[in-house]
This record gives sequence, structure tokens and C-alpha cells, in this order.
Amino acid sequence: MKYYLPLGLVIATLAIPSFAQSKFEGLYGQVAVGYESINPTLTNTPISVSGSSSTIPLSTSISSTSGGTGNVALGYTASLNKDYTLGIGAEYYPIDSSTDNYTSTLAGRTSTGTYQKQNAYNIYIAPGMNVGTHGLAYFKVGYTGASVKSSQGSASSTENLSGYSLGLGYKQFFSGNWYGFGEANYFSYGNSVHNQGASAGTRTLSWSTTLNANVYNLLVGVGYKF
Repeated sequence: MKYYLPLGLVIATLAIPSFAQSKFEGLYGQVAVGYESINPTLTNTPISVSGSSSTIPLSTSISSTSGGTGNVALGYTASLNKDYTLGIGAEYYPIDSSTDNYTSTLAGRTSTGTYQKQNAYNIYIAPGMNVGTHGLAYFKVGYTGASVKSSQGSASSTENLSGYSLGLGYKQFFSGNWYGFGEANYFSYGNSVHNQGASAGTRTLSWSTTLNANVYNLLVGVGYKF
């Protein structure tokens, strides 16, 4: 007995568009190392004294810092068509930043402390464009967070910052499912306001400190597409 496919089914099948999947489509993991620059801003209000309309001037400043950095990432890339892809991913920076200084000046007396960026992470989407069969150029936009540990004498505190990230990168397969990549990234961390207080005899002193930061990094790394 012979079987015949309906003519309409054949025509509909031929009419379905097809495209070659990107070689980068699928789950991937990667590690990177590089260099980063951290540019924080630290401002404060004058110190208010309870029961008085007067204030005490307080000024603060903070230094920029730079040094080595690195991250580990896991993500997934999907083909949108023969030319374009869309990736999602999450990355974590286990390497703490270099330590640098901040200063506080009160009534002509200056005290110095240190700060360090820790536990940074980034959750992103990454639209991409295939370059030949082995390359991928991509743009990243995401949500980022980090903690900043500050220490002055025996006292220390930690502020949590969050914001957005932007990045540009390129990946290239070099052996099987292994690829190398390079990236340039920018992280903008919004204001974190820390309200503080202290007692002076029967008076209560209160003030607030605002911290924000811009971070830039350049990374190179290696990844594997599963």
C-alpha cells in the first residue's frame, strides 16, 4: 500500500522559515580575570544637635582605587534567527577590591578609615550578533549589587549598593566547545544613605552619610558551551 502526503501539508512545511542555530546556543559557564577602577563618592549632612538649631560642620572625602578583579558566570544563549542571539546570565566576583582610604573632618580634626568593595554580582541579558560561525559580538545590560565594608579604628560597617550595568564583549571558539572572550563593563551603583547618631552628655547628635560609586572593568576569560 502506498501512502501519500497531503499536498497542503507539503507546501506548509516548505513555507516554514528555517535558519542555522548559532554555535553559541545553549548553556555556558565561564571564568574571567582583569582590571577594575572604582570611583566612589561620599557626602554627608552637618551634625544636628538635639534641642538646638545649630549644626556642627562635618566633611568627608574618599579616594578612588583600582586593581585586579575576576568573576565566574553561568548563562544561556538562544538563537533568535540566523544572525542574532539573546543571552541571559549571572556572574559573581569572588575577588575583593583593593583597600583604599576615606577621611572625616570634624572641628578641624581629621580621622582616616578604609573601605573595600566585596561580594559583587551582576544579573544580565545579552543581545548578540553572530560573527562568522565561531564568533559572537554582544551587548550586556543588567542589575548589579555589591557590599562596601568600611573600617575606622575598631569600628566597622557594611553598606549594600545596587544599580545597573552595561557592557560590550566578544567571544570566539578556539577548540571544540571552548571559547575565549573579552569584555568592557560599566557599573553604576546608586545612593546608599546611612543615618548615624551618637550621644554627647544629654544631647543627641545625628547625621547621615551618602555613598555611591561608578566601577569600570576590563576582562578576559575562557568559557565552555555545554
